[in-house]
Amino acid sequence: MSNDIKISLDEDFLEGDFVFDEIIQDLESDGGLETAVIISLFTDRRANEDDVLPDSNNLDRRGWWGDLTSGFENDQIGSRLWLLEREKTIPNVVIRAKQYAEEALQWLVNDGIAVKIEVEAERQGGLGNDVLAISCRIFKPDGTDIPFKYLMQWAAQELR
Repeated sequence: MSNDIKISLDEDFLEGDFVFDEIIQDLESDGGLETAVIISLFTDRRANEDDVLPDSNNLDRRGWWGDLTSGFENDQIGSRLWLLEREKTIPNVVIRAKQYAEEALQWLVNDGIAVKIEVEAERQGGLGNDVLAISCRIFKPDGTDIPFKYLMQWAAQELR
């Protein structure tokens, strides 16, 4: 696997940015999998035809235009986690978050970069301050595994 341009994720704002190395005056590179995982989870994959969009007044199914020109059938970058941005923090939504994250990371197994991925999703924190925690572990062919964990603020909260 070649190096990617390193992306640093600001979890407070859920924004990613390239990392510039002041000493070598160039962008840093990521020889591991963190940038690939960040792009896979936090880039918006195009919604399926039967997905319910978060805003019924906005019919944009998002997605990356490059998926249209990919040489691989049904190749899609990113995840459908964005579909949950206005959902309530109920157990069914946490299950969907896990499924969306697994779907987004499956390419690592398909491309032989990983032999297995494990994903967990859970609601953490109290009402009004709860976050969606997504943990994943990437099992590489050399027998090593790499853990990642990300926290996402919910835009909508559970009503009691």
